[in-house]
Parts: sequence; C-alpha cells; structure tokens
Amino acid sequence: MISDVPPQPLPDDERRLLSGTFAVIMLAGFTYFLALGAMLPTVPRYIEDELSGGGLEVGLGVGAFAVSAALLRPWLGRVGDLHGRRTLVVAGATAAGCRSWRTRLATSLPLMVLFRLLTGAGEGALFIGLITAVQDLAPEDRRGEATSYFSVSLYGGMAVGPPVGEAVLHGTDFTTTFLIFGLCALGAAAIGLGVPRGRTVEVIPEGPLLHRAAVGPGLILLLGLIPATAFGSFLPLYADEVGLGDVGAVLGLEAGLVLVIRIVGARLPDVLGWRRASGIGLIAVGFGVGIIGLWASEVAVWTGAVTLAIGMSLLFPALFTAVIDGAPEEERSRATGTFTLFFDLATGGGAALVGAVVSLSNQRMGFVVAGACAMSGLVVQRFVQSRMLAPA
Repeated sequence: MISDVPPQPLPDDERRLLSGTFAVIMLAGFTYFLALGAMLPTVPRYIEDELSGGGLEVGLGVGAFAVSAALLRPWLGRVGDLHGRRTLVVAGATAAGCRSWRTRLATSLPLMVLFRLLTGAGEGALFIGLITAVQDLAPEDRRGEATSYFSVSLYGGMAVGPPVGEAVLHGTDFTTTFLIFGLCALGAAAIGLGVPRGRTVEVIPEGPLLHRAAVGPGLILLLGLIPATAFGSFLPLYADEVGLGDVGAVLGLEAGLVLVIRIVGARLPDVLGWRRASGIGLIAVGFGVGIIGLWASEVAVWTGAVTLAIGMSLLFPALFTAVIDGAPEEERSRATGTFTLFFDLATGGGAALVGAVVSLSNQRMGFVVAGACAMSGLVVQRFVQSRMLAPA
C-alpha cells in the first residue's frame, strides 16, 4: 500500500535534471567511491603485510566485500521502498565508514573478512539509494542521460581513489589511512542527508524477493559485462603474448573513453531507446574481446579496448532505463536492487567462467567465449522485449 502522504513537489529549479539536488547526489557518490577506491590498494597490502596473508587470503579479504553486496541487494531494495532513498544512502555510508576506520583492529583474517562483509553491505545500500534517487529526479525521456551522468561520479571516485590511497599510505601508516577514508565515507553520509526520500510504501507487498521488471534486463547486463570482466582480469596476463609493453595505458584508455562517452553522449541511451542502445552495446563489447582472442596482435588489443569502451558506455544506462520504465515508482529501490545484483554476478561468476575456459584451453579462447556470451545477450534481449510488449 502506498503511503497516504504524497511526495512533496519539487521547486521549479529542481525539476531540471542537472539541479542542486542532483549535484548533492553526485557529490555523495563521488565522496563515497573515492573512499572505496582508496581501499583497493590498501586492503591487499594490509592483509599481506600485517596479517601475513598470501594470495588466497588476499582474495578472500577483498572478495568478501562483493559477496555481501550481492546477497543483500534485493533485500536492501525492499528497505529502500519502505523507508526511502535517503535512509539507504545515510545508513549505507555510515556503516561502511565505521567499518573502514575500524578495519585497523582486524588482527586476523576472519575479522578482516567480517569487516569487509559489513562494508559491502553498506556499499550495496548506498548505491541503490543514490541511483534510485537519480531516477526519481529524471524526466521519463532523460533516464538514460541521468544514469550516464551519475556513473561519472562513481567512475571518477574509483579512478581518483587508488592513487590518493597510495599516496596517503606511503606518507602515513595503515591506521591513519583507514581513519582518513573512513571519515571520507562518513562525509558522504552527511552529504546524503540532502538526498530526497522519494516515494515509499507503508507495507512491502507480498511477492518474490527479485523484482520481475529487473530480471530480464539484469540477465542481459550479466552477459554483456562478462567481456569487461575478461578484459580487466586476463589482459595483463595476455599482454606478453602480443608484445604489449604497457597494459596500464590500454586499461586507462578504455576507462577514460567510457567516462568521455557517458558525458558527451549522455543522451544516446534515451535517443536510441533501450533495445537499440543495449544491442549496440552488446555487439561492441562482444566484438571488442572477440577480436583480441581471434587476432593475436597489439593492434587488436588497442582496437578491442576502444570498441569495448563504446559498448560499456551504453550498456548499463540503456538497460537501467528498461528496468525503471517497468517498475512502479514506489518499487524502484527493489527493482534497482535486483538489477544491480546481476552486476555482482557478472563480476564474480564471469571471472570464474572465463578463468575455467582459460584453464582448459588458453587466454585467447577465454576472450572468444566472453565475446560469445555478449552475443547471446542479443537473444535474451529479443525475448525480454517480446515479454514487455505482450498484453497483460
């Protein structure tokens, strides 16, 4: 049942997409993901240097973050529909910030895993709250544009965070580093107080935990993200085979192009429509890793990086508009939680799938299989569209 209290109308200056409220959401996202990015090089070093961990221990400590985020996203989405977007943002950033600065107290791997699980839960809540709030503000014909702009704050924070974290760690110690970026996450919580509550429900309707409107687009997203997972995970190992000296330059080009296209071409998902834009995205990411696997050369790697960036810049914003269009306003948080669950599945499951192929054959075949996964997303896309167009 929808709350009897209607949402307060926004002032005229807040009806624009790029409003003061939108800027608050972007700033909260950038601040938090800067803190998260700073932990990427810090946590593995802490496990290795302070806990005497090896590769397996580092993998467990780092990977625990994604496990809790994936498992809790659908449930957190229901919480957001019940209590509002602001609650998710503030509670999520606060939980992650408190866990971050207390991570220095982790004197064993089990404690580190526990802290990382709690941090992942906080990240899941914050992300769902922020991106749903963005959709609440966006006009129907600009939802893809809104998602593209918001993703810039995420990618920007994750890009700036690691070098900043490295610099702080080299200049201080683990205790100070965890404290600084824990406070940074708490700063995101303070900024998050300016995030609108959004439309909510008084009682969560009975039904499946996963939102129906998000399952189809989420499956397409999963298949389309496997190439990006393969590219990031196995290109460094494949570089020597094709005589590529600087992998960082290729990875930097791909990430930089995604940001540029999402800013300059932010309107593309809305202008093209979700099906056409996601179709172009699937073909581009499939071709990008496919050419790397089929043509063993440095030229293929650079070409694949550019093509992959084009596809990645379109895929998430386009599919997310399909999710939001198919979900009632008061169920958007649950739909978002379901949709982003597939992002986590692609990151973990995609790496495992491609890794298994590489173990059984070689890295080139891993790229080819990853490209085939993206192409199979076109088949799923046609099925999803037919379901959306079918009469109720």
